Amino acid sequence: MRVGLIGSGIGPSLSPALHEREASLLGLDYTYRRLDLDELGRAPSDVGGLVAEARRAGFQGLNITHPCKQLVIPFLDELSEAAGKIGAVNTVVFTADGRSVGHNTDWSGFRDGLVRGLPDVRMGVVVLLGAGGAGAAAAHALRALGVGTVHVVDVDLERARSLADRLHTVAHPVGELADVLAGADGLVHATPVGMAEHPGLPLAAELLRPGLWVAEIVYRPLETELLRAARAAGCAALDGGGMAVHQAAAAMRLFAGVEPDADRMVRHLRELISAEAGRAR
Repeated sequence: MRVGLIGSGIGPSLSPALHEREASLLGLDYTYRRLDLDELGRAPSDVGGLVAEARRAGFQGLNITHPCKQLVIPFLDELSEAAGKIGAVNTVVFTADGRSVGHNTDWSGFRDGLVRGLPDVRMGVVVLLGAGGAGAAAAHALRALGVGTVHVVDVDLERARSLADRLHTVAHPVGELADVLAGADGLVHATPVGMAEHPGLPLAAELLRPGLWVAEIVYRPLETELLRAARAAGCAALDGGGMAVHQAAAAMRLFAGVEPDADRMVRHLRELISAEAGRAR
């Protein structure tokens, strides 16, 4: 099997190692290639051309990442229901009859990671910080889990409103974050702040309090500044590793029709991140 990843600046991606090791343990002959826009000298708008080339080259499917999760949609033959509602695609499957079908496994990855990592938390009111592709997937997952009210907060209010309209949530400007967080059961963080390339806190640490749970989507590093601040404030906290693994496992199911061992993949991801951190030191 041949699958791949299309995106910009994906040289450091751990997806090839994560997919290929699990596939090997499942007895599959499985190759995962990076199709890096930067290295190929291709613009994000040419994602459709890359999808067509991969299909002609015999790939079984593709993962899609920044900045192409929305741009790829017009070039696909069909969308899953979830991908259509979320408005983003992170997995493309090529069918036996030559069609390209777009899926979104980010939402189910977040759902599965949250349910396994924070199984008993209250979900009456949740604040989602960030309305981009990852935030949209998280919002869909929260709605699917039966969260009563999802408050979407983003620096781009129009983007927050667009997501709120699609998924029947409530949009707020960043200036209202403190007010909505004061009455929330949980906080889901879905902005780039806290990534290795964008260190820092996405909100004032004083807004965190005991009784509030915090779920992070960032997974490199696994221990972000937000998670450290949340634990110091007495919050139950969840790193982004579970979402990363469960979305990858769901993509493998779509590509190969197999059942990956998600617990084993979590352990492998942590090994990969630990080794990466060791090399950086």
